[in-house]
Amino acid sequence: MGLKKIIFPISSLFFAIAFLAIGYGMILTFIGVYLKDLGVNNTVIGIINAAFFLGAILSSIFSQKIISTVGHIRSFAAFAALMIISFLLHSVFFNEILWAALRLISGFSFYGLLIILESWLNEKSSEESRGKILAIYTIIFYLATALGQLFLNIDEHFKQFIFTIGSVLVLFSVLIISLTKIKEPILEPFDKFSFPKIFSIVPLATVTSFISGFVVGGFFTMLPIYILMQSDSLELVSKFMLISIIGGLISQWPVGILSDKYGRRKLISIVSFLSAFTSLFFILYAQEELYLYILGFFLGLTIFTLYPLAVARANDVVDESKDIIEISRTLLFTYGIGSFLSPLIIGVGLSLSPNFLFISFFTLCFILSIYALTQERVKDKDLSVFVNIPVASGAELPQLDPRQDENYEKEV
Repeated sequence: MGLKKIIFPISSLFFAIAFLAIGYGMILTFIGVYLKDLGVNNTVIGIINAAFFLGAILSSIFSQKIISTVGHIRSFAAFAALMIISFLLHSVFFNEILWAALRLISGFSFYGLLIILESWLNEKSSEESRGKILAIYTIIFYLATALGQLFLNIDEHFKQFIFTIGSVLVLFSVLIISLTKIKEPILEPFDKFSFPKIFSIVPLATVTSFISGFVVGGFFTMLPIYILMQSDSLELVSKFMLISIIGGLISQWPVGILSDKYGRRKLISIVSFLSAFTSLFFILYAQEELYLYILGFFLGLTIFTLYPLAVARANDVVDESKDIIEISRTLLFTYGIGSFLSPLIIGVGLSLSPNFLFISFFTLCFILSIYALTQERVKDKDLSVFVNIPVASGAELPQLDPRQDENYEKEV
């Protein structure tokens, strides 16, 4: 099936994803920058940023019930309205408790919207097209998130309109979805796995997903604070984030090819070691702008591949008697826990030392690199196929993963 025949019937979903991802990338980075400009304590910034990921975790638990009850289009409008309300209230006045609550609401809404869009994509995909649809989804999400970073360069006098711009972007997605003719799918209830059970089944995948969530969550929420502490340049923050995210997109395919050839255990160890090595260079050489851009690109090359590698590892080792979809959802939940804890811990640490962020990145990634090598190697014949995954995703993404389809590996 040609790309045109795949994309055209669901183009409205991809446009909606693009508008949401631009707003997601823009606001997620801007919040910390804006709070730092107000002189807010790093610990408080970390708490406010962590609230967004707490909302994401709650959304993975509760939003599916709302969607199943009132339908996809109504739920999309409701979640989008909540997100817009939270954005606009940000611009009314600043209060630490209020902003934490607003970030929680926006996180809940955003990830609820992702669940809706992903379930729609899954509804319109077949075994033949599922992998291509997920690849297009990944590319669009990375590029749109990177594009959102350019809004940080907005003129000083228009900074207060960032939240209005974010609201307009969400409204565009609502307009597109309101006119869609795509059939609403039926959401099946999510089965829950306990963490001890998941760890006993896929220990390396569980640890990798948690550390990946910690590093990526810290990247979006607290790394801009680190850069401002070094240079006090918003333009530098914008370009750094853009370059890093583009690096993350570029690395998906070569890392996938290498992991299919040499195995996930080895690639997780190599990628996490390179992440640790890059973090160490940030501590030593991040004072100059050129070095920041180069290191940012290499950081993006590595940290954004850890979670896809974790999911691939789970697919490698789980036998047919286990429900890989629910295991993948639990790995995503583990990733969310790491993202939630990251700004809390780094926020406190940055108050002690500007280098705490990369000290924590170095420590966790180095430990993961060593831990991966202690795990059992999977035989080549048992390897699944690496699949690229968006930088942020909802609880329906595992359902869209083409590895769940029968004979997918043989066809690839």
